[in-house]
Amino acid sequence: MKPVRCALPLHVPRPAGPWHGVRESLAQLGNALVYTTWTEWLPSVLTEPRLRELLGADWNRYRRTPDAAVRHRFAAARLLIKYTAAAALKTPPEYLDLGYRLGGRPYLRGFDQIEVSLSHTGDVMAVGLSRTGRIGVDVEFADRFVRLDLLQARILTPAEADEVAALPEAERAPYLLRLWTLKEAYSKALGQGLRLSFKEFGFSRGGRLQAPDGSAATRGEWGFATHSVLDRYLLSVACHDAGLSTAGDMSVQTMLDKGFLSAMTQGTPDPLP
Repeated sequence: MKPVRCALPLHVPRPAGPWHGVRESLAQLGNALVYTTWTEWLPSVLTEPRLRELLGADWNRYRRTPDAAVRHRFAAARLLIKYTAAAALKTPPEYLDLGYRLGGRPYLRGFDQIEVSLSHTGDVMAVGLSRTGRIGVDVEFADRFVRLDLLQARILTPAEADEVAALPEAERAPYLLRLWTLKEAYSKALGQGLRLSFKEFGFSRGGRLQAPDGSAATRGEWGFATHSVLDRYLLSVACHDAGLSTAGDMSVQTMLDKGFLSAMTQGTPDPLP
């Protein structure tokens, strides 16, 4: 099996794009990764006349959120998901409807082939899309203060603990933060969140999934990567390949159930070319 490659993160500073990298990543790798800041998208939240239409079922939650900053971050994150998916599916973002699985994981109604993951912290937001299997993303401050003893006790397998102990002291905190984001991303991809003990799986120095004793835990169907973004965040992604083809048309007419498509687009303009 060919090693799974996770797409490089793409910075999209506004709803207008650029979006061509999303389509290219999905066509070539089967997954795409986008990041931005909610302040970059805030002007669109404040001035978009179609905001209610774009938020859809999330409009009521948006309106009920009393804190303005929390409300605006919520809207910006939902717009990022919809615009990213719309770029991939070649359809206007207001045509897409978000739902939420147990635990809050978002999904696109009517598009079972597309997996979505969202992460945000501080000013940054990140969205991962995949058409070949599960995907999970996690973002953390690169200089986040951590109690090394507490974090090691919480997340390290025996094999990882040995690796960390062999590192120079100055390298231990950055390495632990990388492991933490990788484990968060993998847990999110599985849909487990905090229900999965981080001591039950580990990662090698090269980013390969391992059992607690350090033996290989995958045959190549998972890919992992960590990136530095905006000079102050770590962004990790976990990508799964379920054996689905990455070739073919990604347009909404091809990916969406035909009955759902007919009901959704009746009386509306044709999707974007």
